[in-house]
Amino acid sequence: MTPLLFMVLAMEMGVIITMLFHSPLRNLIIVSLDRLKQGRGLVTSRTIAATVFTVFVFNVYDILKTQKRLIEFGTTNPTDEVLLANNVLDASLMGFCLFLALMIDRLHYYVKELWLLRKSLKVTRDSNPIQPVNKNKKA
Repeated sequence: MTPLLFMVLAMEMGVIITMLFHSPLRNLIIVSLDRLKQGRGLVTSRTIAATVFTVFVFNVYDILKTQKRLIEFGTTNPTDEVLLANNVLDASLMGFCLFLALMIDRLHYYVKELWLLRKSLKVTRDSNPIQPVNKNKKA
């Protein structure tokens, strides 16, 4: 599961970096995120996020259970140490994935709002141009 989470993290970071800079690829990502948020795509993405969150909570619970067992017995078992390290890695990667997914969602919202705001300002400016006043002209 760890290689899959690293791959998802790399893809999410790539999407975030692409959304930060204006490029044709950014427009493609915005359009694909718009389509993802319509219809069944939104339900699917929320279901996946809920599943990852559930596994994340289970990993945190397992980490706490292993630490409690280590404290009770006072000795460290090499198997428990390896399982603990693996669970900490998986939990941190899942938490980062969820955080980056939330960041992508917010970036998509802000980029789209900025685009709509610029479009409305351009329409307003073109429809009602402000004429400069020529102070040097004598009447």
